[in-house]
Amino acid sequence: MDYQTKKDFYQYLCEYLTENRKKLFDRVIQYRTRHITVVLEDIYQPHNASAVLRSADLTGVQDIHIIENRNTYQVNPEVAMGSSKWLDLKKYNQAENNTPVAYEALRKAGYRIVATTPHKNDQTLDEISLDGKIALVFGTELKGLSPIAIEQADEYLRIPMYGFTESYNISVSAALVLFTLTEKLRKSDIPWQIPEEEKLDIKIEWAKRTIKHADLFEKEFLQNRKRTTSF
Repeated sequence: MDYQTKKDFYQYLCEYLTENRKKLFDRVIQYRTRHITVVLEDIYQPHNASAVLRSADLTGVQDIHIIENRNTYQVNPEVAMGSSKWLDLKKYNQAENNTPVAYEALRKAGYRIVATTPHKNDQTLDEISLDGKIALVFGTELKGLSPIAIEQADEYLRIPMYGFTESYNISVSAALVLFTLTEKLRKSDIPWQIPEEEKLDIKIEWAKRTIKHADLFEKEFLQNRKRTTSF
C-alpha cells in the first residue's frame, strides 16, 4: 500500500475500535523507538522471555530480535501481560548458527551490536554512546552469550555489581538497561522517534491484532479500493 492508502485503511479499521483504544494507540506510538532494539540469544525460560518483552513494551522499544540456536523462544502469557501483542518480533532460526545471521541483518539496518557482558573493553550505562542505533544483545540464563556473540559484537556493556552474587537475572538486567538507556535517549537531542509512515504501519498492525477477523476487513477494504480506483 502507498502512504495514502495506508492512512485510509487505518481510518477504516478505526471504525471497529473504541475511542479509548484509538487514543491509547496515538499516545503510546509517540514514545515508541527503533533507535534501541533488543536481541535475545537462546533464551529458554518462558518467564524470563516474557519479562523482557514486558520491559521492552513499557520502555517504548518496539522491536525484539530472537535468535534460536538450541532453544525455542517461548512466552509465558501471565508474565508478558499481553506485551507481545504490541511488539514486532523477528526470529532467526533457519541456520545452524543464527547469531551471525542476526548480526548481519542488524548491521544492514544500521545498528551497532552491543553485547551485554563484562569485557576488557566494556562500558557502563553512563558511558555508552547513543549516537547511532544500537542493538542490545542478551544471553542465556545460565551461560550468558555464546562465544561467537561476544567475538562478533562491536561494543560491550557492563552493569556494575557490588554484592556477592555473580550476575543479574536476565530479565532484571534487561529492565535496568532498557529503562536507563531509553530515559537517557529521550532526554537527548538525538532523533529517536519512529518516522511517521512507520508509526502508521505499527498502528495498523496494532489494530489488526485487536480486531477479530481483521484479515477479512483488509481484503474487503482492498477490494473496495480497487473498484473505486478502476473508474
